[in-house]
Amino acid sequence: MGKNTKKNTTTYEDVNDNTWFWLIQKGTTTTTFTTITLFALLIRFMVSLYPYSGSGNPPKFGDFEAQRHWMEITINVPIREWYRNGTDNDLSYWGLDYPPLTAYQSFLHGIFLRFFCPHCVSLFDSRGHESYLGKQLMRWTVISSDVLIFFPAVLYFLIVHYKQPSPSRKSDLAWHTTMLLLNPCLILIDHGHFQFNCISLGFTVAAVAAILSGKDLVGSVLYCLALNHKQMSAYFAPAFFSHLLGKCLRRQHPLLEVSKLGLVVLGTFVAVWWPYLYSTNSALEVLSRLAPFERGIFEDYVANFWCATSILIKWKRLFATGPLKLLSFSATIISCFPSMVQQIKSPSNQGFLYGLLNSSLSFYLFSFQVHEKSILLPLLPATLLAMEEPFIFRWFMQFAMLSMFPLMVRDGLIIPYFALFALFFLVLNAPGQQKVRDNNFLSNYLGSTSMHLILCCSLILHIVYLTMQPPKKYPFLFEAMIMNLCFSQFVIVTLGYNIKQWMLNKPEKLEEIEKKLI
Repeated sequence: MGKNTKKNTTTYEDVNDNTWFWLIQKGTTTTTFTTITLFALLIRFMVSLYPYSGSGNPPKFGDFEAQRHWMEITINVPIREWYRNGTDNDLSYWGLDYPPLTAYQSFLHGIFLRFFCPHCVSLFDSRGHESYLGKQLMRWTVISSDVLIFFPAVLYFLIVHYKQPSPSRKSDLAWHTTMLLLNPCLILIDHGHFQFNCISLGFTVAAVAAILSGKDLVGSVLYCLALNHKQMSAYFAPAFFSHLLGKCLRRQHPLLEVSKLGLVVLGTFVAVWWPYLYSTNSALEVLSRLAPFERGIFEDYVANFWCATSILIKWKRLFATGPLKLLSFSATIISCFPSMVQQIKSPSNQGFLYGLLNSSLSFYLFSFQVHEKSILLPLLPATLLAMEEPFIFRWFMQFAMLSMFPLMVRDGLIIPYFALFALFFLVLNAPGQQKVRDNNFLSNYLGSTSMHLILCCSLILHIVYLTMQPPKKYPFLFEAMIMNLCFSQFVIVTLGYNIKQWMLNKPEKLEEIEKKLI
């Protein structure tokens, strides 16, 4: 009997090593994912029918025009001139300010647009181009990016995360898939406001899945691609670094393992940056475009520490850019340090997911020049952890939505905002779905009455922002109120997830005793 047990165990492990074998054998999984994918695409198409950032708002329009202009520049200007100010490339008009992989993506999409609508990307003549065909083609570039990168990455993660799906977990799989593909914030920003976050986030999800399945080198390459598409992917860097370092230190030849990872990372960066490595000055030109320090430590009303505390401490008046950069960097590193230590000390797949969330939250709260849209980064690992932490995920998502509300109003996306908000809560509370699987950290900490009061304030702020005019003396009063409410909740969520991560190190018996005492 012992031999048979061993044989069965070996067979099971062999099957799990081939994750694609699992996909082929489990037809219900493929059907579930396909159905949800088609519905997610339909939602994206519907949101794309609404306005976008800067619609009909000359002279510089908004993010839509920025993306279109980058396509115009990359297909009409030599590659070495893409980040350089010149006669054909005026950097003061939406100059490229993302890493080279974004430029390559813009080049490919520019070729696509030029084939169907040459006037959309004609050098100089296409500025502010808003024809119906041009807008539809631009929307298609984002949807195709979702289909080609983000959706497959989510499928890869689900295959790794649910290696042994059972009938009792089929509803969990469907629910988690829906949460990942119907993330209301991501849909509103990419398919409403207009951006390509699905590409960098897709590479990040694929990198996480690869590392969870033990393919650390593949995961490192994928994460480097995410970092080379949008520099904000650095929000996840401390988590990737600490987890991989922790794993390397526990292997037989730690120095060799670290060297392999270092060479892979270096090789990926060299491959992506190759056109700009012919001289130091060329590489520095690109780097200088990636750090918008001249905009100040924060912009607009983002729900992070610097903006929230600026009501009392006028950071921009009291400090020059140099000291603020140092202060911001120090606060960011200090806040994510406990999470890093936990993963170096006790690396685990579960701890890695918590680390991704805690690291990105630290960057969102304390790093330099954070935008409202940056909330998408901590939302990604929060969604990956949605099955383990459904209550905190729900709480986090609704305040992430609220933090973006003023931006959605400016873009004319009020109807999609509320429609996706309603859809999110319908799916979240779907029949047969367990409402709360964790020990409800937030409820224990805040109390039921406080939580209902906070939710009531959130609802009132939505109504007030849409129906009332702020005092002339304080024109941004309502934005400040929304920002401070969201900031307070983000801080609580950050504390909760850090505690959750460190509790992974506690002995099982101690956890059982704590649960009995609650």
